[in-house]
Amino acid sequence: MLLCKPSLLTLPQLRTSTSTPRNPKRSLSIITTNSTTPTQRRRTMSAFEARISLVFALASQASSLSQRLLADTATEVVKYVFPKRFESRTLEEALMAVPDLETVNFKVLSRGDLYEIREVEPYFVAETTMPGRAGFDFNGASQSFNVLAEYLFGKNTTKETMEMTTPVFTRKTQSDGEKMEMTTPVITKRQEDQDKWKMSFVMPSKYGANLPLPKDSSVTIREVPRKIIAVVAFSGFVTDEEVKQRESKLREALKNDAQFQIKERGSVEIAQYNPPFTLPFQRRNEIALEVEKKEK
Repeated sequence: MLLCKPSLLTLPQLRTSTSTPRNPKRSLSIITTNSTTPTQRRRTMSAFEARISLVFALASQASSLSQRLLADTATEVVKYVFPKRFESRTLEEALMAVPDLETVNFKVLSRGDLYEIREVEPYFVAETTMPGRAGFDFNGASQSFNVLAEYLFGKNTTKETMEMTTPVFTRKTQSDGEKMEMTTPVITKRQEDQDKWKMSFVMPSKYGANLPLPKDSSVTIREVPRKIIAVVAFSGFVTDEEVKQRESKLREALKNDAQFQIKERGSVEIAQYNPPFTLPFQRRNEIALEVEKKEK
């Protein structure tokens, strides 16, 4: 009996030593919870932060694009709201306004009461034949203008959008007058024996001869050589009848010029500098005849 007591006394001690964790399941649960919660929290925050970053990135990109669009729009509007003006000889010319766009380069050789003489530098044009018989027929002019505008704004081999220039030129020439001479975007040229007109856009000078080729076969590119012209400015909207009258007056005035004479088979050109929404009295138009120096 005495020999069994020690073993009986030791049982509680053994039980006590093996039951140190009073609630193993609860302890395990606590351990498991503590080990997984930080991971879950980190994963949730990472996804949330990614969404927030994406939202801010898209908002920033949209804001940047909007600012660029607004800046580009403002730049274009300023060109028309704050136009440049030519040196004027009359009140009519003083009221005329010209958009601040690239135009053909020229220098004034002489200036009189009725006209001025300019030397125009070479430039390149894109041109197309106009339908109809009139140079200022609205439907024909609109159709030709749209064809050339498509080329200018991306319908070309490089899909490049080019800048507009000014003025628009309407040109009438003799049947053998295939060379094109004058200024900025739109030139309309008539072939007398065929009753055809050609409309031309003057190309931005930065391209030089390296212009993209048109995709439309009705559009051709040509270089216009240097030339001398006599120019008269007038306001309002241009009509075929008015062109005839002003051409006749200019030809008559040039007969008395001591230095220059009308070039044989010279062409008459009409330059229109303003967009359609410009008020008539602010519109600047010019009629020009090609001239040459008289032989002494």
